[in-house]
Amino acid sequence: MATTTPTVAEVCAQAKAASRSLAALPSGARDAALEAMAEALERGGPEILEANDRDMEAGRESGLHSALLDRLELTEERLGGIAADVRTIAGLPDPVGETIDGHRLPNGLDVRRVRVPLGVVAVVYEARPNVTIDCSALCLKSGNAIVLRGSSNAAHSNAVLAQVADQAVVNAGLPGGSISILTGGDRDELRELATQDGVVDLVIPRGGEGLKAVLKEHATVPVIYAAAGNCHVYVDATADLDHATAIAVNAKVQRPGVCNAIETLLVHADVAADFLPRALRELRESGVELRADGRARSLAGELADSLRDATEEDWATEYLALILAVKVVDSTEEAIEHIGRYSSGHSEAIVTGSTDAAQAFTGGVDAACVYVNASTRFTDGGVFGMGAEIGNSTQKLHARGPIGVRELTTFKYVIEGSGQVRE
Repeated sequence: MATTTPTVAEVCAQAKAASRSLAALPSGARDAALEAMAEALERGGPEILEANDRDMEAGRESGLHSALLDRLELTEERLGGIAADVRTIAGLPDPVGETIDGHRLPNGLDVRRVRVPLGVVAVVYEARPNVTIDCSALCLKSGNAIVLRGSSNAAHSNAVLAQVADQAVVNAGLPGGSISILTGGDRDELRELATQDGVVDLVIPRGGEGLKAVLKEHATVPVIYAAAGNCHVYVDATADLDHATAIAVNAKVQRPGVCNAIETLLVHADVAADFLPRALRELRESGVELRADGRARSLAGELADSLRDATEEDWATEYLALILAVKVVDSTEEAIEHIGRYSSGHSEAIVTGSTDAAQAFTGGVDAACVYVNASTRFTDGGVFGMGAEIGNSTQKLHARGPIGVRELTTFKYVIEGSGQVRE
C-alpha cells in the first residue's frame, strides 16, 4: 500500500496536540517514558551504530571536516553516555507546576507565578546525532513536544535514534507526536517550519552562520540562537603560571571542535616573557597552529620564527580546530576591551591571583559564562547539573547559557480569590 510523507504543517499540528496532553501528564509518567527511552537506546545499540557507520563513511567520502566527523561519530561508550544522560534528566526535579514566587494583595487575592511548558519546541541542528536524544529528553521532561530537523550528514543516525526514542515513549504511554523528525532536508522545509505561527512555540538552531541567516530572514516564530563560541582565556599579571598553562591547553586542546573551546589567548605583558615560551611550547606539542601579534612573537623564545602573524580576521574567527590566536595586553581593562570587541558572548575566562582583577573581569565581560581560574570547557548543561542541554544561548531573552529543563518553560500567573470584584 502506498504511503505518503506528512507535511511540515501536519507534523507540527500533531506535535501541538501532543503538547497539550504532555503538559497535563504527571511527572512520574514523563519520567517513566524517559527511562523507557534509555532502555531502548541500550537495546538498540547495534542498529544505531550501524546507521552511524553509514553516516561516518559518507562523511569521510565527502571530505567532512575532522571536527564535524568527531561530532558525528557515535561509539558504544558515547551511546552509553547518551542513555545515562537521559536517566539523569529523568531524575531532575520537575519544573512543571513549580511556584516561582507569590504574594497576597491587600484585597485578599493570592497571586502565584507558576512554571508551565512552552508547548512545541523545534530544534534545527547539524552533524550531532546525540542532540536528537538530548533535546528530546529535555523537552519531554519539561512537558514539551519536540520537532527535530537534523542535517543530511547525520540522516541515518538521526532517523534511527528518533524512531527508537519515539516508539519507546509512545509504548510507555506518551501521546503520538511527542517526538517528531523532519527528513526532507531542504531550505523550503526549514522556512516552513520557522513560520508555523501559533503551532511551533520556539525554534532553537544549532549550527553555522548560514543556518542562522536563513532563520533571521524567514522566521516568524520566536528563535533562541545557540550561538557560536569565539571564547578567550586571559592570563593576568598575578596568575599562577602553572595553572594558566594547564587551563589554556585544556581550553584549546581537550576538544577543539566545540563552541566552548577557546580561540584566543590574551596574556598580560608583565608575565608574557615567563608564560609564553612554555605555554606555546605545550600548545605546539599538542598540535596547535599558533597565530600571534608582534609582541607575543617577540616573547615566544625559540618558537618565535614558527608563529604566523595574527590578523584582524583571526581575532574574530571561531576556528573549531587546533588553531589559536595569541595577543599580549597591558592591563585587565585592555583584555576586557578586546573581548568586548570580538567575543561572541559565550564563555570567557581569567586566570588570576587578584580578587580585584577577578571582580573587574566578571563585572566587565558580557558573556553567558565567565570563569575565574578554570577552563571554558566546563560550559555544558550536563556538567552544570542539567543532565544535558538543548544548546548554549548567548542571547539575554528568554534564556542565556546552557538551556536545560527550566529554560524550556515559561510561566503563567495563577490568581485565587474569594469573590473579589474590581471597583
